[in-house]
Amino acid sequence: MARREEYQSEPRSIRESGKAFRQARREERREIKRARKAASYFDYNLMIGIFFLLAYGLIILYSASSYIGQVENGDDMFYFKSQAVFVVIGLVACFLVSRFDYHFFGKCSVLIFIVSLVSMALVRTSLGVESFGARRWLQLPGGHTFQPSELAKFAVILFISLLFSKLGENASFGRSVPILFLGIVLAVFVYYFTDNLSTAIIVLGILFSMYFIMSRSTVPFILLLMIGLAFVVFVHRALYVYVETLTVDDLAKMPFRIRRILVWVAPQLFPDDGGMQVTQGLYAVGAGGFFGKGLGNSAQKLGHIPEIQNDMIFAVVCEELGIFGVILMLALFTFIIYRMVVIARNAPDLYGALIVTGVIAHISLQVILNLSVVLNLIPTTGISLPFFSYGGTSMLFTLAEIGLVLSVSKRIRLKGREEDFTEEIIREEDFTVEYL
Repeated sequence: MARREEYQSEPRSIRESGKAFRQARREERREIKRARKAASYFDYNLMIGIFFLLAYGLIILYSASSYIGQVENGDDMFYFKSQAVFVVIGLVACFLVSRFDYHFFGKCSVLIFIVSLVSMALVRTSLGVESFGARRWLQLPGGHTFQPSELAKFAVILFISLLFSKLGENASFGRSVPILFLGIVLAVFVYYFTDNLSTAIIVLGILFSMYFIMSRSTVPFILLLMIGLAFVVFVHRALYVYVETLTVDDLAKMPFRIRRILVWVAPQLFPDDGGMQVTQGLYAVGAGGFFGKGLGNSAQKLGHIPEIQNDMIFAVVCEELGIFGVILMLALFTFIIYRMVVIARNAPDLYGALIVTGVIAHISLQVILNLSVVLNLIPTTGISLPFFSYGGTSMLFTLAEIGLVLSVSKRIRLKGREEDFTEEIIREEDFTVEYL
């Protein structure tokens, strides 16, 4: 009888030890998960900055577009509601992209690059949509349109950064020539198929920003920048003398882009033929003062500035909120750029650092060029202001790029907590070996 009880108790003890092991195993896995989460990094500061920019942009967009929306569509919130929908879609895309390892997008970068080329070529077919004399969009079901040039920016960030990262420390000029050639080909595609010079310039800016990071010497870039600025100043002064001799009829006979350059030199001489947008924009900028006229009180948005909700929305910021509003806007942009610089400097590999560099170059260039156009520092090029200007495709892909940056940030390992994480892994391995 004693032997029988001993025999029956033995399986019970085995079951209890097995249950204790499984319980300990689950606890160990929870500790590993907590250690891994503590060792990883997610830049919540960047997301907070993006949320503030989106809120600021939607408020300004509604103020800028309420009049034109009421006149053209019978709804003062027409542009606001459309933009708000794309903000939500863009935030979902940002979240989904951030959940993936950015190396996954590196594997898909060649396909994305090819799709961007094909989609731009389709603009020249019957699927292309023309608006305000420019053919830059593809027609989608439901009356929506898609701008392939925005996909081109996303593609060049992923593809060119992958190629540069494979070169590593061997990124000499000779080895970088094929990569630079591919980037230039994409810029040419953008300009030829979509007639979008501004996006072509931004693609080139992203390309050479990455090459600047990879280059061992910064002297050639500084010299080129100084030569370029001197050339622009010289051309402006030389053209001003020539423009004063022109009449409106002479200007009308010239090609479109030549007219834009000549109007940039002296917009006050052609207020009704190309210079109206620039001139009225400058009136709005100068009328704001330090604190502006107040939100919603812009006079220039009442039909005086064409496409006020798009490229010239910065003029509304100046007129309604003044220098204070401009400082606040630039502070928010500076903050998110700073957070992205922090992520790039701590990226786990070169590919991640170059992706973030490309996003920094894209957003920075677009902000600088848009403000320069409104202030008439450069000719009108049709560049939107990120997070502010109306445009669903632009908003979607810009937020997707932020998702890439957040994906890179999630792969950063904090040094102090990484040691704790390593200890947890060792403990798990020791526990397993002991059990076996």
